[in-house]
Amino acid sequence: MARSTADTTNESFRHDSSTLTERIAANPEPALRWAGVAAVLLLLELGAFLGGVLTLFHAAVLGVTALLEVSLGAVSSGLGEAAFGFQTDALASISGVRDAAQSIPTLLSRETISNQGHMVGPNGPWTGTFLGLEPAYAWGIRVVLVLVYAFVTAYWLFRGWLVFRNHYRQADWTPTDDIINRLRDHRWGQFGIAVLVVFLTLALFGPALGPTTVQQNIKSPYAEESQIEYFSDDTGSVETVFAGKANFDSKSKGPNQNVGPMTYDDYGRFHPFGTLPNGRDLFTFMMGGARISLIVTGLAIGLASFIAGALGLISAFYGGTTDLAVLTTADGITSVPRLLLLVMLSAVFANHWLGSVLDGGFLLALIFGFTGWPLLWRAVRGPALQVAQEEWVDAAESFGQRPTLIMWKHMFPYVMGYLLVYASMSAGGIVVSLSALSFIGNGLGITAPTPAWGRAVSLGQSYVAGPSWHIALIPGLMIVILVMGLNAFGDGLRDAIDPETKGSDDGDELAAGGGA
Repeated sequence: MARSTADTTNESFRHDSSTLTERIAANPEPALRWAGVAAVLLLLELGAFLGGVLTLFHAAVLGVTALLEVSLGAVSSGLGEAAFGFQTDALASISGVRDAAQSIPTLLSRETISNQGHMVGPNGPWTGTFLGLEPAYAWGIRVVLVLVYAFVTAYWLFRGWLVFRNHYRQADWTPTDDIINRLRDHRWGQFGIAVLVVFLTLALFGPALGPTTVQQNIKSPYAEESQIEYFSDDTGSVETVFAGKANFDSKSKGPNQNVGPMTYDDYGRFHPFGTLPNGRDLFTFMMGGARISLIVTGLAIGLASFIAGALGLISAFYGGTTDLAVLTTADGITSVPRLLLLVMLSAVFANHWLGSVLDGGFLLALIFGFTGWPLLWRAVRGPALQVAQEEWVDAAESFGQRPTLIMWKHMFPYVMGYLLVYASMSAGGIVVSLSALSFIGNGLGITAPTPAWGRAVSLGQSYVAGPSWHIALIPGLMIVILVMGLNAFGDGLRDAIDPETKGSDDGDELAAGGGA
């Protein structure tokens, strides 16, 4: 079938030197169709989306201003105090906007599909819940809808890249096309992507997924807004009680007192994962732990990747003394045991404001980032050295381009894939280390009462062989699944970037390109 004149015109316009905006204006229909669906998806969960973005922005501002305060404080205490004051005001403003955004009603919010209510008589019915359903059914509907929404949104973001590639990208082909095509056929890598989507959903939509909230059930169980209503069999009427009192009577501590998974307590509250030894809801605890764990892991791996990528390009481009200096620094850092460094710095900053940021998580992210970059640097050093010797890099240098532009434009795209592979695999190690520190406790890890997965395992280790097995087993399984997903994604990405490594036991060494 012959192509229309409009299609031919759009195709030729796509391959000329026009800007992206001009190419979209010449053929707006695919972009408008994609943007229309994306706008609907955004509006359905605008409050949760803005809350998640502002949470990440809050963490980014926190990291930048904290490093600025430490740097300026070393020069002048006055400058350090000024930076700290700016940080306090900026974070307070962001928190206020975030709280306002999260209060926006959404289609899948707890308020719209509520699972918190009470029976009006000994045999029901339920009131206050979604459509008068039992809390378990109302909660299940909300969880399924949130997960479906998350996967549809993830697919539509990928669909946006396809629209860009097929209609608006100037190049007919790039190496990214082959990488994505191989990844689409890589079942193990797809499993990793699915796991990442699920856990990112847990972190982003944690308040909506939990049967209750962290604030009500964990941090402020005796606040005025934490009161719950329930039907009392003793009095035959609806009574009011604080969540803290209900938690005290809903502990899981063995055969004589236990609230297991998928059961109700005596106050009509549904617990998908059961309760902790202190009576708090385990599912809500795990949702809060997912958010802090992924934030700390993201900050740490982002910092390590930035340092490793920058030093990898610099050492490969300049070589000689520069490369030797970076190599010596990396060897010096890796020679110090990370656990010892974590214990020492946690003790040093125990009473410092830096140790209280993100409930101790920010300090851990800095330590993981500054001690983890040598491993990533070794992974990208080999490919960077190979790219630095290519003819196009010499040509760009002979044309007088700045070294920074050469490294960013001509070298970084070819090492970015290796950096992503090893960053995803290293992220699993950070998750395990963070959980291990929280398991040890004694001032290490995330500070209580902020939820931490390792602390849940620690609380349940005495009950593994009894009816309260869920306390330690479920958090342990979640840690294993997340780490497995991160490694699966890294494996899939590695095989997609370099198919020759697929199925090879020496894949790591081949992917590193001699970086060691």
